[in-house]
Amino acid sequence: MGNSTATADLDVALEKHRTELTGYCYRMLGSSFEAEDAVQDTLVRAWRSYDKFEGRSSLRSWLYRIATNVCLDMLTAGNKRARPMDLTDSTPLAQAALAPRPDNTWLEPVPDARVLPTVEDPAEAAVAKESIRLAFMAALQQLPPKQRAVLILREVLAWKASEVAELLDTTVASVNSALQRARATLAEREQAGAEAAVSDPLDEEQQKLLERYVKAFEGYDMTALTALLHEDAVMTMPPFDLWLTGHDDITGFMTTLGAACAGSRLLPVQVNGLPGFAQYKPDPEAGGFTPWSIQVLEISDGRLTGFHFFLDTQRWFPLFGLPLHLEAEPDKIEEGV
Repeated sequence: MGNSTATADLDVALEKHRTELTGYCYRMLGSSFEAEDAVQDTLVRAWRSYDKFEGRSSLRSWLYRIATNVCLDMLTAGNKRARPMDLTDSTPLAQAALAPRPDNTWLEPVPDARVLPTVEDPAEAAVAKESIRLAFMAALQQLPPKQRAVLILREVLAWKASEVAELLDTTVASVNSALQRARATLAEREQAGAEAAVSDPLDEEQQKLLERYVKAFEGYDMTALTALLHEDAVMTMPPFDLWLTGHDDITGFMTTLGAACAGSRLLPVQVNGLPGFAQYKPDPEAGGFTPWSIQVLEISDGRLTGFHFFLDTQRWFPLFGLPLHLEAEPDKIEEGV
C-alpha cells in the first residue's frame, strides 16, 4: 500500500462490510465470538493481499470468498454447535440435574445490531432477521459446511447460482444440487419442530404478551407465567444440557432449583431476531442486581413456546453492551418494558 490516504480509504472500504460479514460468519459458525474472530481474520487477509485483488469481482464478493474460506477452515474440526434439545432428551423435573458442557458445544446468542446491517427493503430485513433465529441457526448447523454456505448465500443473501459457483470454485449444477439437499434437510427439521412466529416489528398482541411476561417474571408469579406459556413450551439453560418441557416442569424448576431468580429485573435486548431480556437477579452481597442470563423468547400463536436462558454472563453481557451490576433504584422497577 503506497500512501496513508490509500490505506485509510481501504480501511474504510473494508470496515463498511463488517456487520454483514459478521452475520454471514455467525450463520456459518453458530458462535458470536468465532464470527467476530473470522471477520477480523478476513479483513486482515484482505488488507494484506489487496494488491493481488484485480477487481474482476466486486470488493464485496471478494471479501465473501475470503470469509467463506476462513469459516470452512474453522469448520474442518467438525464441531456442530447445538441447542440442548438437539443433543439429549427432555428431562422430567424430578430428575433435573445441572451438568455443564464445554462452551464450544453450544449455539451462541448474538445481538441483532452486530449481525444485521441496516437495509431499506422491509422484506429483505425480515429474511435477515428470520435467518438468525435460534431454530433456523440450529438447523443450519446440521448441514455440511459447503451446503451451509450455499444455502446462506442463495436463500438468505439472494446471490445468483453463478455467483456462488464462482465464489466456491465449482459449477452451477453442483451449487443447485447442494441447495436442493440443504433445503430437504431443513424441511425435515421444520416438520419436527415449530418455528417461532414473531412479527417484525412486534404486533400489539405480542407486545402485550411481553409486557405481561415481564410483570409475571419480575413478580415471580407462577400462575401468571403459566397462563403465558404454551403447554409444550421448552426451557433451556446453556451451558447446562438440561432442558424442560411443559409449563408445570418449567414453573416447578423456577420455584425449586431456580428459586434464587425471584425478585429479578429484566431489561429488553434485541437478540437473534427475537424478543429477549437481560436478566439481573438480586445480589445479596453487594446489594442491587447481578447479571444472571440473556433470555431469548420464542412466541407462537399468542403464547411463549421457547424460553432460553444463556447463563455465561461474563461473556454475554459485555457483548450486548450491558453493565455487570445494576443499582437497586425503586423508580426503575416500575418501568417494565
